[in-house]
Parts: sequence; C-alpha cells; structure tokens
Amino acid sequence: MSETIYNRIAMLRVERGVSRRELAEALGVHYQTIGYLERGEYSPSLHLALRIAEYFGVPVEVVFSTAPFPRIGGSEQSA
Repeated sequence: MSETIYNRIAMLRVERGVSRRELAEALGVHYQTIGYLERGEYSPSLHLALRIAEYFGVPVEVVFSTAPFPRIGGSEQSA
C-alpha cells in the first residue's frame, strides 16, 4: 500500500500568483515546508491539509489525493 500523497499546491500557487514564502506566511509554516509538500517529500497533517485547501478556497480533495492527478491539457481531451 502506497503512502504517497499527491498534491496540486504548486499549480494552485502559480495560478493565483502566490509565492512559496507568501503561502508559508499565511499558513504559519516555514517556506521550505511548502517546497517539501510540493515535491511530495513531506505529507501534511490533516490540519495543515485543511488549512491549505481553505487558503485556496477549494475542497481538500482538489488539492490532495492518494492517486496521481490526471495531467491537465493531456491527449485525452476531445476536440
């Protein structure tokens, strides 16, 4: 059983023009923690995961998943 937690933090940050440092400050964590999260080197606590989702204004399952997210703009889109 895999314990990897996949996330869309980097995508959400870029989409909204938020730096790692700005997100970290808003969440009360070190900016390096955001990098670890984005690279999948660290899995957040439930509390932190919920706070990240709340920061971006989306459900937690939009940010985190136990399965890889499908690629955006992949070849599976119909014309």
